[in-house]
Amino acid sequence: MEFKDYYQILGVEASASDAEIKTAYRRLARKYHPDVSKEKGAEDRFKDVNEAYEVLKDKEKRAQYDQVKAGGFRPGEDFRPPPGFNPGGFQYEFSETGDAGGFSDFFESLFGGARRGQPRQAPTGSRVSLAIPLERAYAGGKQKIRIGERTLEVAIPAGIRPGQKIRLAGQSERGGDLMIEIAYQEHPEFELDGLNVIYTLTVMPWQAALGATIEVPTLAGKVSLKVPEASDSGKRLRLKGRGMPGKNQKGDQLVDIEVSAPAAVTDEQKALYARMAELFRNN
Repeated sequence: MEFKDYYQILGVEASASDAEIKTAYRRLARKYHPDVSKEKGAEDRFKDVNEAYEVLKDKEKRAQYDQVKAGGFRPGEDFRPPPGFNPGGFQYEFSETGDAGGFSDFFESLFGGARRGQPRQAPTGSRVSLAIPLERAYAGGKQKIRIGERTLEVAIPAGIRPGQKIRLAGQSERGGDLMIEIAYQEHPEFELDGLNVIYTLTVMPWQAALGATIEVPTLAGKVSLKVPEASDSGKRLRLKGRGMPGKNQKGDQLVDIEVSAPAAVTDEQKALYARMAELFRNN
């Protein structure tokens, strides 16, 4: 198997902070998401980005990976775990297909689990964890999970929250009831604050200054958002009722504005920036 440089995959230094790693992950996950990107190989890049973030966001996994990386391995080199190396024995949350995201052989060799091409099984017993996409938690639907040699289909109610449990009668490998505790998968675009969904919208300076109508993603699909004129970074807009469903009400989607100026490449663009600097000198 090949050695993977998770820092290189995310485009960060080995000394990167948790915040820098999270920012890089979100940027790349948005770029290569299969529903968005048309680039060749985007799906494989998306998987690599998710795998890298799975390791680097976790202090224990990151420390174990850094210990191996210190052995001088380079990306693409043949890798075999060092003699006496003991996989961490980490437990994984189960994804939509029940395979914890389809991680690579390299990941498995460091952190344990089934080999690639074989379904990773939920722990034997009566209680397992199932991590679901936010979209599934929002709308509800069917989710698969692997228990022993069986694949079970779980009905996910709309609005289910992390920590809530679903009981499957008689489905435990021990013959009793199977308790499934719900967790949320990390989302590349959205964060949660209670029932509210938080999204950061990057706008160009002219859109912020003059106002614009921009399509933004929500958990239910894209909607048009009116950005008022004279908006600045940090301004928060609200899409009423576009958050997570609750027992008696729906949350909102909060859209945080981030103004980003494109780089001036041509002489004409540089001259325009110089003219703007002159015009706004006294502001």
